[in-house]
Amino acid sequence: MTSSFSSLPLSPATLANLQQLGYEAMTPIQAASLPVALAGKDLIAQAKTGSGKTAAFALALLAKLNPRWFAVQALVLCPTRELADQVTVEIRRLARAADNIKVVTLCGGIALRGQRASLEHGAHIVVGTPGRIMDHLERGYLTLEGLNTLVLDEADRMLDMGFFDDIATVVKQAPKERQTLLFSATYPEGIEKLARQFMREPQQIKIDAPAAESTIEQRFYEVNRTNRLETVGLLLNHFRPVSTLAFCNTKQQCKDLVTLLQAQGFSALALYGELEQRERDQVLAQFANRSCSVLVATDVASRGLDITQLEAVINVDITPDPEVHVHRIGRTGRAGASGLALSLASMNEMGAVGKIEQYQNAPSVWFKREDLPPTGSGRLLPPMVSLQLLGGRKEKIRPGDVLGALTSTEGGEAYTREQIGKIQVTEFCTFVAVDRSIAQAACAKLNAGKVKGKSVKVRVM
Repeated sequence: MTSSFSSLPLSPATLANLQQLGYEAMTPIQAASLPVALAGKDLIAQAKTGSGKTAAFALALLAKLNPRWFAVQALVLCPTRELADQVTVEIRRLARAADNIKVVTLCGGIALRGQRASLEHGAHIVVGTPGRIMDHLERGYLTLEGLNTLVLDEADRMLDMGFFDDIATVVKQAPKERQTLLFSATYPEGIEKLARQFMREPQQIKIDAPAAESTIEQRFYEVNRTNRLETVGLLLNHFRPVSTLAFCNTKQQCKDLVTLLQAQGFSALALYGELEQRERDQVLAQFANRSCSVLVATDVASRGLDITQLEAVINVDITPDPEVHVHRIGRTGRAGASGLALSLASMNEMGAVGKIEQYQNAPSVWFKREDLPPTGSGRLLPPMVSLQLLGGRKEKIRPGDVLGALTSTEGGEAYTREQIGKIQVTEFCTFVAVDRSIAQAACAKLNAGKVKGKSVKVRVM
């Protein structure tokens, strides 16, 4: 079985778009199902989620579409709004090769009025959940007379959720002379029943894709030039990670983001190539000891950076190099811990996203900015605060000396080991992280006492 898209009867514009999106070779499900689907046959394809099935049915339904005819020619039924949103984004990317193809999403939880207006302006493809599609059909807002392709995506999940009758109601309103493509991860008996009632001699394909287990959850969000940086704040307030490494492609973007985050009350610092070593040490010490929530960095500046306990990586800009992407997100989810990789992409970065999908052999999973409500009360503050002591290796200071000064009963309260974090000694100064609640008092204690028998100057950073 060949894995090249050029072996398929696709238009030159579609093949060029696939190449631009970074689709270099077909995944097993695409290679097995596309020849059948493009030949106009009904299909039951069994494959795990994340196998590239969306492109398998999207390319088939787009190949039959007439852009100049404003009628609903393809309908994709999905079990959930989240999946419908992801499918819509994917179809739009793959449809870029054709003239102005209109894709409308119809799901519950959103006012019918706006959806009705979208349909009135003319739609070629509708993606939605069975209940909401039924609503629009009953009210006469949606008609399926021009339908030539029906897709049932994640059919097993739709059956699990009790959608059999809803699917049957929708399918009965579609023309008999249509192509039906059914995709499912498992094969419950309900699918047999669906196939008997609504499909014409479907060909069956089963792909056993070995899924690579990863502890990193990847999420993609579509942004534009004006809302990209503010989306970083939405992500931080929604997921509330203790430590986040945010990657930008340029030094200027790093500076702009840090300015914005600091103005919003986040503890954020920038790391880029031109920083002096002294500044770089200060920034890294604060981030490594969990007294700074967000480190905004360029790829060059972050080389060799090994931060343990990194809850999240945010790709503020998508990197054009998929290897760099994998390297970036690999900073989180270390040593069996779970990690979050959040990527922001605008429409003109979709080519780079496609390359990442091909490189990782997995489709990107898309979420909406609107689904990022703040989840905690108050500002997201780091758990620790850094104190800086003037005096380092030159004065022969060791971490134990600082720990001893803070845990001793002399000159005020003795702090416990749990209240003191990482201690880092550099050439001329020493950084110590302390629990936020004791920062001022610990600073006063060190200033009033002695470290290694000498008075020291200490400041809260």
